[in-house]
Amino acid sequence: MSKIMIMTDSCCDLDKKTIAELGIKVLPFTLTLGGESFREIFDKSTQEVYEMMSHTDEIPKHSQISPVTFEESYRELYEQGYTDIISVSINSQGSGTYNNSIIGKNDFFENNPEAKEKIRIFNLDSKCYTIFYGYPIMEAVKKIRKGAEAEDIVAYLEEWFDVCAIYAVPYSLKYARKSGRISAAAAFAGELLGLKPIIEFADNGTKTVDKIRGEKNIVPKLVDCVEKRMIPQTPYIIIHGRDLTLAKEVEKELSKRVGRKAEMFNPIGAAVAANIGTDLVAVLVRRKEK
Repeated sequence: MSKIMIMTDSCCDLDKKTIAELGIKVLPFTLTLGGESFREIFDKSTQEVYEMMSHTDEIPKHSQISPVTFEESYRELYEQGYTDIISVSINSQGSGTYNNSIIGKNDFFENNPEAKEKIRIFNLDSKCYTIFYGYPIMEAVKKIRKGAEAEDIVAYLEEWFDVCAIYAVPYSLKYARKSGRISAAAAFAGELLGLKPIIEFADNGTKTVDKIRGEKNIVPKLVDCVEKRMIPQTPYIIIHGRDLTLAKEVEKELSKRVGRKAEMFNPIGAAVAANIGTDLVAVLVRRKEK
């Protein structure tokens, strides 16, 4: 009988309660800010990190999860009797963590050759960040509890990663430019003119899909962008930073247009905030076309 574990990293931006309830194995990123190091999600809440960031111009530093950490986690789950591990990692173009998950798998099987016939490890690149892969992981656990096999879960997750996208409006590009990890931000030259980008996060990359002039236009322009691209009658998720005001306005307007409220609201975690800032509003959708 199959015993399946979904393993991921803390950039999935699921909270501790959800992680515990669903029994997901989450490997935390360690961040350093103001001379203090802490594990994302587990040592400090998202709001605590937002507060720390509000008192400094320093950008939190974080490093990739090591192959050794993956190898140790695979061994632990193997010893617990799991037959399948589905390891879902942060966008491989933004972090070496996905590649490390594969190195860790190779090292695990090299050091435990008897395990090759007893456990399978599937390594998936989420191609994005935050709840983009946190949400389908939650849904995948529900499928597992209903009896889905590992291959079915892998197919479900890979289809989600191929089809979905996040459309985000950062209020400032300060963090994005300093971190250098968001290419669309580096290429955007409209801030001095009072313009804000709508950035699409998908397919291992980022690109500016529209420009907004003035804060009063953020909600209508973002909603227009999302409505045009999303598959009708499919769930959408609102992503926000430390302030929920615009996020609630976006849901109000979008629900009028598409006839349904957001599936959930979710704050960006520390690893994502380090690269885009604590102030943004975004929507995760299934796209009509890539």
